[in-house]
Amino acid sequence: MPSPQVAFHRTELSVILSLYGRMVAAGEWRDYGISSLREVAVFSVFRRTAENPLYRIEKRPKLRGKQGMYAVIGIDGQILRRGHDLKTVLRVLERKLIRAVD
Repeated sequence: MPSPQVAFHRTELSVILSLYGRMVAAGEWRDYGISSLREVAVFSVFRRTAENPLYRIEKRPKLRGKQGMYAVIGIDGQILRRGHDLKTVLRVLERKLIRAVD
């Protein structure tokens, strides 16, 4: 029997979409995509459609006991932040929003 796919819960998506909405309003982000795979759920953020994602917000339940199941990954594949709490992990992107407003 195939294992179920990993997906974001409604509460997780509301946290992500709240940040997404603020970044769209600031003119930083334009599009997003969501992938639910066997090991990972990914929320990809794009500045323009049809390009590589600017950031990927990943949820990997297998890492729950280790470094945390949430991660923010940059366009170059570098892990910008990883942890157990989604809001805390997303703060790495909030700082970019503050800079965008200056």
